[in-house]
Amino acid sequence: MNPSIFRDPALLAEIEKYARHKHVEKDAVLIKPGSDIVFVPIVEQGVLRIVREDEEGRELFLYHLYPGQTCAMAINCCQAGEKSMVKAIAEDDSEILQVPVKKVDEWLKYGEWKTFINSTYGVRFAELINVIDLIAFSKMDEQVLHYLRERTKATGNKTLFITHQQIADELHTSREVISRLLRSMENKGLVRIGRSSIELLNGKRNHNHTVA
Repeated sequence: MNPSIFRDPALLAEIEKYARHKHVEKDAVLIKPGSDIVFVPIVEQGVLRIVREDEEGRELFLYHLYPGQTCAMAINCCQAGEKSMVKAIAEDDSEILQVPVKKVDEWLKYGEWKTFINSTYGVRFAELINVIDLIAFSKMDEQVLHYLRERTKATGNKTLFITHQQIADELHTSREVISRLLRSMENKGLVRIGRSSIELLNGKRNHNHTVA
């Protein structure tokens, strides 16, 4: 466990005793929608992408988990005894610490763990509000640009090897809409489109103009 996250010897001893380390390969699904939550993941290395999926398989990108972070949705589901409402996907090869669900509440007696859980809810709540704002108040091109920026930030690479259909799936729209918006964004110097790849450029955006 990354020593910069927790320092309490008693808590670290509990983590060493009960938690399990897991290697997750790039693009592998760690948590599936509708599955029982038997552990809460804490990212040690790499990045996880959290996606909401409904009963019909339609998806919506929510946020990323970076080293030292965990998923508030997983915590909430395990505490409520509910099945997973999200999908957790490895953005890159990742190392995950799996904390058994029964320990999430039990470890609240440790101040560091309680602070960690409370701050997780605060950070994720703010990110979910941002997602809601994007959906409710932003044009679709702004949502696409936000999505591309978040994905490139997570991978550390300005080029994403991703199809238009994959973007459409995670933004809950059609491939035709995504393709049209990406072409317009390319004309503005925001992206460069290749075969199954999209490069995010440093073009300046005109905030007073949206894609028609």
